[in-house]
Amino acid sequence: MSIEDLIHSRFRAVATVVLVWAVVYLPALGSIAIKGEEGRRILPAVQMLETGNYIVPQVGGNTYYRKPPLVNWLVAVSFKFCGVRNEWTARLPSALSVLAVAVAFVTVACASLGSRGSIIAAMIWLTNIGIIEKGRLIEIEALYVSLCGLAIIFWLSFFLEKKSPWLMWLPASVFLGLGLLAKGPTHLLFFYGIVIAVLACFKDWRVLFHPAHFVGLVVMVGIAAAWAIPFLNSTTSQVAMDKWSGQYTGRLKSSDFKFSDWIQNAPRSLIHFLPWLLLFPFAQFSKLQEQSDQRLARALSWGIAVPFLAVNLVPGGLPRYSMPAIVPASWLLGMICAGNALQFPRLWMRDARILNKIVAAFVGLGLVIGAIGYPVTAIVLKNRQQVKKAAAGINALVPPSETLYAVNPDYQPVFFYVKSPVEYVRDLESLPSNVRYFLVRNNNEARAVAAQKWAPLRARPIARVRDYSKREMVLFEVAPADEH
Repeated sequence: MSIEDLIHSRFRAVATVVLVWAVVYLPALGSIAIKGEEGRRILPAVQMLETGNYIVPQVGGNTYYRKPPLVNWLVAVSFKFCGVRNEWTARLPSALSVLAVAVAFVTVACASLGSRGSIIAAMIWLTNIGIIEKGRLIEIEALYVSLCGLAIIFWLSFFLEKKSPWLMWLPASVFLGLGLLAKGPTHLLFFYGIVIAVLACFKDWRVLFHPAHFVGLVVMVGIAAAWAIPFLNSTTSQVAMDKWSGQYTGRLKSSDFKFSDWIQNAPRSLIHFLPWLLLFPFAQFSKLQEQSDQRLARALSWGIAVPFLAVNLVPGGLPRYSMPAIVPASWLLGMICAGNALQFPRLWMRDARILNKIVAAFVGLGLVIGAIGYPVTAIVLKNRQQVKKAAAGINALVPPSETLYAVNPDYQPVFFYVKSPVEYVRDLESLPSNVRYFLVRNNNEARAVAAQKWAPLRARPIARVRDYSKREMVLFEVAPADEH
């Protein structure tokens, strides 16, 4: 191909990827209220913008030790850049991280996968159930899996193209370091699973011991340390270390281990890769024309399977922990489809274009889920979103000009929708003398009613609010005792 043809081909591939991504991930992105762990990603970002402290993430006024802050930073940047704080701008970083991997497939990986293989791999990545779900939520998985995927794509592409080891390791190490800031080191198991399997199949262990690899490790750790060191200096370091170590030892010990849940981990993890998972039973590596492609396919299979099983066999593991395997699985299946290495039953083979029809059907399913399924779901759930209902109850009683004080509320996503400024305090005694409205958990209601702190004014309950988890908080107003 000439340079002009190459540029035109890449442009069309990127444009196709962006179009499919937009149809699948953008419709109704902000139409469903935040749920699950989304508030833990959004509320610290709001706090960061209000306080200017980007080192110590906080939830409910308390330091949040469990996860690093990269996702909080990205949400804060999205709020700042877009100039508005809502569900759409909060979830945009997840959707963009998914797009970044798809673009990497059709640009960085194009030379290794070929133009057809790279576009199929990108479509597989964009339209599997697991990524569609996580890419439309501001949870950690979309960002975390995407960073791991970018590291794998860059390393594997440059290795297969026989580029300099420095080019193999340094870009990948940046993504791996950012992955540490997103969630922790679990993604290293999936990255090095691919690296070791590929190097073993190609018998090129020198790459692993090249100085560029060790420099890359320093870069990776340095990126994480750039946040971790100031964080430890700003908080109680022993508490932080205990919390961090507990995140991983707790998964290994799993005091609440349930065999029925554990045995379902692998099957439930496989569901994430539907509908494309249905093609793997028909894969025949021997049908790939090049010996090197056959070796690579076997290497990717081992590099995917071993970390996948290892993570799912951990007593405290969850299906989402194995989602970093989706990127190399997309690469492998894209290579298989482009190389016509699928052996279908003879009845199907009457139609020579059966593979093209299957790929089109699976991509079409993803388009329908994004363009129709989510908007319809948003309409159905419009009047059933408990978090928004709870916030509406508060907004109806507390004027936007009044500060709402929350007494040790823990994690309450309802505050994202409250229009009044929210201040967090540790206990009732910490409430200021001029407070007018405050929220307490229901177990502190009696103490709040009996408090004489504001005499002759009295604190009286005026509403009860419940979030999606049915936890109840009581809204109080401080007013004259005879006021109704």
